[in-house]
Amino acid sequence: MMTYTLATRMKAFQSSIFSELGAYKKEKIAAGHKMIDLSIGNPDMPPADFVRETMVHTASEKESYGYTLTGIQEFHEAVTEYYNNTHNVILNAEKEILLLMGSQDGLVHLPMVYANPGDIILVPDPGYTAYETGIQMAGATSYYMPLKKENDFLPNLQVIPEEIADKAKMMILNFPGNPVPAMAHEDFFKEVIAFAKKHNIIVVHDFAYAEFYFDGNKPISFLSVPGAKEVGVEINSLSKSYSLAGSRIGYMIGNEEIVGALTQFKSNTDYGVFLPIQKAASTALRNGAEFCEKNRTIYQERRDTLVDGFRTFGWNVDKPAGSMFVWAEIPKGWTSLEFAYALMDRANVVVTPGHAFGPHGEGFVRIALVQDKAVLQQVVEHIRNSGIFSLEKIEELVKN
Repeated sequence: MMTYTLATRMKAFQSSIFSELGAYKKEKIAAGHKMIDLSIGNPDMPPADFVRETMVHTASEKESYGYTLTGIQEFHEAVTEYYNNTHNVILNAEKEILLLMGSQDGLVHLPMVYANPGDIILVPDPGYTAYETGIQMAGATSYYMPLKKENDFLPNLQVIPEEIADKAKMMILNFPGNPVPAMAHEDFFKEVIAFAKKHNIIVVHDFAYAEFYFDGNKPISFLSVPGAKEVGVEINSLSKSYSLAGSRIGYMIGNEEIVGALTQFKSNTDYGVFLPIQKAASTALRNGAEFCEKNRTIYQERRDTLVDGFRTFGWNVDKPAGSMFVWAEIPKGWTSLEFAYALMDRANVVVTPGHAFGPHGEGFVRIALVQDKAVLQQVVEHIRNSGIFSLEKIEELVKN
């Protein structure tokens, strides 16, 4: 039998925590347990009817099956209108917008465009796992910026050593965040811009959860802050906000030079997004405000159902101001992995252990709000009745 040797770079890629959790969930289901999966941020509600109708209609046209390369003009104009109307950001539709196959397309590939082996990229810790993937593929080195509760889960730029900042090529930020649903304010972004100018760093703001905010606390676009376009870009997606996760469509906007560089890279790796998906996305951006508002109401009700329910038995979890996740601090005496497995074993609930998102994720679990209120009420009762929060049982549970 032939054997094949993997490239050295593949040593950095292990099976993901989601594969591990998924395999154990299958074992539990095979044993007769009904599991409630809150581990992955996969929207459970369909896109708006008018978006699906646009996709179906365009797919029925025989002209819709050719390459689209960097994206159709209609999509670029829809992004321009959306940012102008929603975030008061003016964009050049020709030079400052790039179509992506979902936000991960840009987040993973941009480090390969600008970072050489050994270069440093500043990343949030905890942070979305795709950031690390792109950095490893580029052969670059991550420098973790801790997101701590006492600092409102914002990175403290002042503690980054000068020699690290001078060597850094890129800084990745994410507000509202995944897994930490924190929000950034204008003063913080101003500090980021000044820091980036001082050290010649490209800023990449992951804004995938732009439409996920609660209590009227709307997040600001990084590009809405004066000077942002001089130092960076913003990457956005229609996966979560418009329930188009499987369609794989997003975009990068901002600095013309950076947009052009990734455009050049992608011209050698892919030929664009299926035309009906672009048409549907354009329709969503232009007409989706009511859909997004309805979704926000639903997710806020889910958030309140879960967090208020947890508080009734002593799990005092902070309410997220944005995104589609709850970032829950776990009881003392557990690792996040132990706690996640205890929830699967004793409550039939699947969540993601915080350590999967970086060293500073230890002590937390991420819970996705991707089930309706009735199911989330079941989650509350399952965990309440599991015994996990009975202090006298913690030592026994860990041993077992």
